[in-house]
Amino acid sequence: MKKTVLMAMMLCVVSLLSAKNLRVVVVTTSPVMHCESCENTIKSNLRFEKGVKKIVTSLPDQTVTITYDADKNSAKSIAESFQKFGYTAQVLSDSPLKPKIGDEPKK
Repeated sequence: MKKTVLMAMMLCVVSLLSAKNLRVVVVTTSPVMHCESCENTIKSNLRFEKGVKKIVTSLPDQTVTITYDADKNSAKSIAESFQKFGYTAQVLSDSPLKPKIGDEPKK
């Protein structure tokens, strides 16, 4: 019984320590993305930025949606990083990542 309780406590501690402060920033670029090559250039360069977890580009919407760890980076810094590979980025929104259904903390 003691081992079970100890294991449950350790599991709770590990899950709390692994929780990230994830945020989602949506930017638009200049020059605009007009092809798959533009998307690949953006994705291949942004993946090396600290804290970047996921990058989704949308040609029809002309947006780049980036999920990042706010403890390691900021929306402003990510937008500035576009200059390294010839783009400028304007932040359209920056918000916390909403948990998926079933991921909410239990009360």
